[in-house]
Amino acid sequence: MARARACVIVARMRFAYHVMSSPVGLLFLARSPKGLRHVEFMDRKSIKRMIANHTATTPDATWEPSLLELKDAVEQLEGYFCGALMDFKITFDMQGSDFQKACWKELTRIPYGETRTYGQIAKAIGQPKATRAVGLANNQNPLPIVIPCHRVIGANKTLTGYGGGLPRKKWLLQHEARFAIQGGLTPDLFAAASSRTGSKREGR
Repeated sequence: MARARACVIVARMRFAYHVMSSPVGLLFLARSPKGLRHVEFMDRKSIKRMIANHTATTPDATWEPSLLELKDAVEQLEGYFCGALMDFKITFDMQGSDFQKACWKELTRIPYGETRTYGQIAKAIGQPKATRAVGLANNQNPLPIVIPCHRVIGANKTLTGYGGGLPRKKWLLQHEARFAIQGGLTPDLFAAASSRTGSKREGR
């Protein structure tokens, strides 16, 4: 009796993407069927190059432009930039190690209008000696702004490295400080963080 062979069809990963303008430059957004996967500063890179940057990790993926599928993320980011939104409610599809995910999850717990140091994040995730590793995880954050790695500053309360550049980090901190005050919140470390910069390249 002949054994029937099962035909297994593996669906290709599909990403929907959109480019939106913002006060900190063009942002490239991409989501998988599970949720938002990327928020990236485009600078002067083309869409083709942005997609090509991900071919090593998702070589067989298809990429399709779709504002509709990213409408919620776009609207929330627009709300954030105009000061009307302080907490994102977006489904994520982040890829990373357990350590990275623990760091990124802790970043989402930093309230709007507040900052934390790399050492504080390390202690919060139960790895008090992993300050440098926390900085590296910040640098590899796939969803800047949405996952607020810009709210992490140096131990001496100065700005340190940010994947989008220190001017963007300073802008984001000052933006949040301004609207936090208007909303009746008290920014804790913003005065120091937004006025001084450091040269260390620790995190995003």
